[in-house]
Amino acid sequence: MKKLQYISQGITREDQETNIRKALDNGVQWIQVRWKNAPGSEFSRLCEKSKLLCSGYDSVCIINDQVQIAKEIDADGVHLGFSDMSVKAARYILGEDKIIGGTANTLQDVLQRMAESCNYIGLGPLRFTATKEKLSPVLGFRGYQEIIQQLKNKSLELPEIFAIGGVVLTDVELLQQIGIYGVAVSGQITGQPSIITKFKTALQ
Repeated sequence: MKKLQYISQGITREDQETNIRKALDNGVQWIQVRWKNAPGSEFSRLCEKSKLLCSGYDSVCIINDQVQIAKEIDADGVHLGFSDMSVKAARYILGEDKIIGGTANTLQDVLQRMAESCNYIGLGPLRFTATKEKLSPVLGFRGYQEIIQQLKNKSLELPEIFAIGGVVLTDVELLQQIGIYGVAVSGQITGQPSIITKFKTALQ
């Protein structure tokens, strides 16, 4: 599984599409299409376009929350929050070969996501981020360290955990030392798509 995920940003569909295109142009190989409060069928249209773009770049395209849209456009998978559809229901709809990621904020969340057989876990937020409404309690590096240590204490094999929420390039080294698998980045890549190369180098 790729270690860098770009979570799309943009107020309009045109903004979203432009940012996704720039991220792909700069070498990102995994897009999570996320557009909260999208008007009407705009999100569906964005997802359809994103899937086409990702296919052209041989990149992974997953959809935030909307399992039905993911099925309709044959996306590579979905990312689910706790208020979204259950992983079991999503797996039934999408099939065994699709990627299903799940949000987590605590050790209990991580254990639940592991029990649900999520393909990866988005654990966060690392720090405060304005891109997400109703932000869960901020974990910080210490929060990640404690969760990873508790998983090791239980002799559990570490799942593929992605740090999410305000992550920037300079965080990567410490996150990897802690035992985090990858990062999901939104703001820094949207503002500076060329930084993707440095992220990929740091995550090798």
